[in-house]
Amino acid sequence: MKSRDVAFAALFAALTAIGAQISIPIGPVPITLQVLFVLLGGLVLGARLGFLSQLVYVAMGAMGIPVFAGLQGGFAVLYGPTGGYIAAFPIAAFIAGYLTEKTEKKAGMFAGSLGGITVIYLLGWLRLAFFMNGDFESAFRLGLLPFVPFDVLKATVAVSVAWAVRKMVETV
Repeated sequence: MKSRDVAFAALFAALTAIGAQISIPIGPVPITLQVLFVLLGGLVLGARLGFLSQLVYVAMGAMGIPVFAGLQGGFAVLYGPTGGYIAAFPIAAFIAGYLTEKTEKKAGMFAGSLGGITVIYLLGWLRLAFFMNGDFESAFRLGLLPFVPFDVLKATVAVSVAWAVRKMVETV
């Protein structure tokens, strides 16, 4: 692995940590910009480095570095109501990057972004439902439905930014 790759993975881990602090509390799961940077990491860096960037982010938080929303850190956050969402970030970045690498078209980037969001929702919803004593319906209403319009917007922004970045890199 090149030092350039490590630097880019670290950059997106840091951007995700910053995005976590831009937070609107609306219940057990806040609205943050983490998903935007998770998707951007996969779309810009590709599957492997996107995955690595988010793995670094999750590891930093698990070690107690306050990179999660509300300047929280530690394994307890991963065990808490938002842990499933956070644990899904590396997989989501991988999916976004993988479909981008396979298609190299905006539609593929958007499909990868939606696939990544789906994984985040699935793991997050399951963990939240477990945290809520198996109340899957309430977990769905509180931890998924309110986020759909925001995350579709984040996916759209991520694809637009990543497309522009990729076009700039091609011309350099």
